[in-house]
Amino acid sequence: MSLPPVINLFSKLALVDDHWAPKIVARMNTYHFKVVKLQGAFVWHRHAETDETFIVLEGSTRIEFRSGTVELLQGEMIVVPQGVEHRPMAEAECSVLLVEPSGTVNTGDAPGGLTAPDGVWI
Repeated sequence: MSLPPVINLFSKLALVDDHWAPKIVARMNTYHFKVVKLQGAFVWHRHAETDETFIVLEGSTRIEFRSGTVELLQGEMIVVPQGVEHRPMAEAECSVLLVEPSGTVNTGDAPGGLTAPDGVWI
């Protein structure tokens, strides 16, 4: 067996130019690890089938919930529970690692102009 590759998240992020378009960098079982750059406000949405994990690599972001807002700084993470409506927002560009099942649509139950193609690897 050959050794598994080392993945440098910051090198992968350097390949990302657009906001709100997650790119897959690794797979573990049925889960994808995706890097994404956030800036501005996303759409209110929920994922009826799964939890969603946000890990802030650079910058800061807010995850808005109907009941309040959580601020995430570099090095912090949150797991958004399955079915909970939320909206990510970043005043300045923020880099995030998402962990979610393969096939998860970034806009969940709110498809539209910010829906990114699924299955894009970098």
